Amino acid sequence: MPIDLICLDADDTLWHNMRHFQETQDALVSMLQPFADAGITREALEACEIRNLKLYGYGAKAFTLSMVETALELGGDEVPASVIRDILQAGRALHTHPVELFSGIDDTLNALADRARLVLVTKGDLFHQEAKLAASGLGDRFSGIEIVSDKNPRTFVSIFDRFGVNPVSALMAGDSMRSDILPALEAGAWAAYIPQPLAWSHEQRPAPQDHPRFRELPSLASLVHWVDQLREAA
Repeated sequence: MPIDLICLDADDTLWHNMRHFQETQDALVSMLQPFADAGITREALEACEIRNLKLYGYGAKAFTLSMVETALELGGDEVPASVIRDILQAGRALHTHPVELFSGIDDTLNALADRARLVLVTKGDLFHQEAKLAASGLGDRFSGIEIVSDKNPRTFVSIFDRFGVNPVSALMAGDSMRSDILPALEAGAWAAYIPQPLAWSHEQRPAPQDHPRFRELPSLASLVHWVDQLREAA
């Protein structure tokens, strides 16, 4: 059965994202040097982020709140107001960084759109994700935009139902094994894993072994060839 619907992740699949979070985290480490060494600060921040997911979800706003909480956790009442102001400023910068597309994304989306309907499936803060999509100039390439609080098998089943496709005619591509690949496979779709450097450990999981609907690809451009192969084999 050929692929009729291609779902694409946004952050670190279409444009750079984690490197901006990494730069902001590095800034926090410098700010908190008087209170903790770099390793402790990074561990405390990651633990705080994961602890706060059920409260704040994903995205830059949640990350900013977790940075403030981490500073207070490590420095207590000794953290000066100037550090909190600097953290908030770093959070604002994270919200307003330029959107930098990966090389060749325009041509790749054109090629994929010639083969199937495209749907953007991304998680995080609604306002920030909408702003990044608008800044990217890619919005008109997609038949649908799905900004969700998290990605799980029910998320994908619901999307496939809305677009009227059988899961075996749908494919998800992204850089997160936890959020993009495993739930799409569980929902019955195909899945293309496109790893990127600086991936958050929370999003990493072991790759499925010998799964017939899974493929790891070196780039999004490689997805075009795989979709063609699936069409020929149908």
